[in-house]
Amino acid sequence: MTTTPTFPITLQVRDSLGQESVPQDFTIQIALHGFSATGSMGTARLEHTATVLSSGKVLVVGGIDIASSEMFDPASGTFTTGNTMGTSRARHTATLLKSGKVLIAGGMQINNQAPQTLASAELFDPTTGMFTPTNGNMIDARAYHTATLLDDGRVLLTGGVGNSGVFVMTAELFDPTTETFSLTGKMEVARAGHTATLLNNGKVLVAGGGNGNGDFTTAEIFDPSTMSFAPTAGSMETARGGHTATLLKDGTVLLAGGSSNASAELFDPNTSTFMPTAGNMETLRENHTATLLNDGTVLIAGGDVCCRTVDRKPVPISITSAELYAPASKTFSPTGSLQNSRFFHTASLLNDRTVLVTGGVSQSTKGEKIDSRVLSSAELYH
Repeated sequence: MTTTPTFPITLQVRDSLGQESVPQDFTIQIALHGFSATGSMGTARLEHTATVLSSGKVLVVGGIDIASSEMFDPASGTFTTGNTMGTSRARHTATLLKSGKVLIAGGMQINNQAPQTLASAELFDPTTGMFTPTNGNMIDARAYHTATLLDDGRVLLTGGVGNSGVFVMTAELFDPTTETFSLTGKMEVARAGHTATLLNNGKVLVAGGGNGNGDFTTAEIFDPSTMSFAPTAGSMETARGGHTATLLKDGTVLLAGGSSNASAELFDPNTSTFMPTAGNMETLRENHTATLLNDGTVLIAGGDVCCRTVDRKPVPISITSAELYAPASKTFSPTGSLQNSRFFHTASLLNDRTVLVTGGVSQSTKGEKIDSRVLSSAELYH
């Protein structure tokens, strides 16, 4: 439920001579922030991507063992099945290019076999609805990496997990004019599960992640003018992986959660340092989403809390809670909860200012049993 009951009021004004106007009746309806169900996807998906196209529709691609795509139409609130990629892929990236096409890069192909990390990439053309391979593959196979559209139209891909589980230190650039990839400077450290945020000065903040031996507090800056990485002046306050990074309207970056903690911090590009927010999040979470809303606040939704132990193995538990970050006070406050608990989902800001949440996995435990469901459901935040 996203609205409360209506409240009738009567308004009457009096001027300086004591004359009163005719009473006017009004009805006020208080809208609550919250989620409501919308049409479901045709396929249950997790570790997929969702990209808002120039048309305002949303392209949903891939997931574990999935090569298919579908399109969400905000006008009808429904999904329609689209064409299929050249290969199934999950843990990939999807980047809207300046041409309106979408670059789908890397990821993993599982297919009930030993996972294979992909170096392949393909382009989705919204005018034809077709996927076609790029003229060249990535130099390095990678999943759990990042892809960032630079101001000049190229795409920076950083880090990730490569073949045989090796963590990747390299970075490369995709050139949309030639549809090819080329290596650029190496990062300071190999990392996956990190974030990469385009700053207002055109540089890219790469933060957190890990290499299998724990998550990092370190962060670094990619400078397109020198094609190189350099460490930030200060490290993060907290080690983070599976966190979110959101560029705020004042140019700072909000880094929230990850590594099963509730803390958050801000990166100031002017000083190249981090400082904690005035308050923590309401809930511990990782593998959640963070969406900058039109009013400048940030919607933090879902994720998981690690962990409950079942058969001596840690099991992450999905959560329904959501909250809003207010830049003015640098604090978080709760908002309406998700209809379904979920992590490894997506969240996309639509042109009508609502937020589309798709898929993910809902997971809980009952005694020594694990209840885990991949979701086809979608919902809208108002």
